[in-house]
Amino acid sequence: MTTLDDFRPVAEVTADERSRIAFGKLRVHKGDRYAVSVNADGAILLTPLASIPARELLVWENDELRAGLFRGLADAAEGKVKRLDWVTQGDDLDGEDDE
Repeated sequence: MTTLDDFRPVAEVTADERSRIAFGKLRVHKGDRYAVSVNADGAILLTPLASIPARELLVWENDELRAGLFRGLADAAEGKVKRLDWVTQGDDLDGEDDE
């Protein structure tokens, strides 16, 4: 049997009549997502995933954009930002149309 580095036995589980395995003992919760990999020996590896909307993928693919976003968030957390009224001037921020 092949052993994988940094893996340790946690529990023994049995598949039910529908070939399902419960992972509650491993602190897996409803809605958690995993990539599933299998090697030639049949070892199964579950890798936790976090899904993001495609429109946000640009931030994670562009180092400069991501760094700028993090700088802006840090500035906001430190109170180094101010309201720019000209940005929202003429916009209906309440979601109501004047027409």
